[in-house]
Amino acid sequence: MELIIVVAILGIISTIGIAVLDPLTQIQKANDTRVKSDLSQIQKALEQYYEDNGKYPSIYSATDFRVKAADGSVVGWGGPWHPYMNIVPKSPYSSSNYVYYSPENGQAYYLYANLVRKTDPNLCNKDGSKCSKIGTQDFPG
Repeated sequence: MELIIVVAILGIISTIGIAVLDPLTQIQKANDTRVKSDLSQIQKALEQYYEDNGKYPSIYSATDFRVKAADGSVVGWGGPWHPYMNIVPKSPYSSSNYVYYSPENGQAYYLYANLVRKTDPNLCNKDGSKCSKIGTQDFPG
């Protein structure tokens, strides 16, 4: 009888512990933190590019929002961008990519990423809805 009571108490404590920790939310929070860190690294590389070239890199195309390197090559997410980054970070979410956009004059840029947690203060739209525009371009998916 005592063993049944101990097992029941441990079960109740385990259930409360799982409910309090909420592992899914913790994983989402960790991934969103990684996204923010990735964007910070990309921002530093973009600022170094600006120092070297007097403007931010252009985009590859209006439908493929990736960086176009000074030599005309495409800088892919998860690929190298020498000398600015050994590996350009890639979104941890398989259903989305990071998005880079710079107007033609190269004097500004936009860097977007999807965050899973809709309560994050850094969301594009505070109501949690999808960003619909990048500068004057429609936001891809």
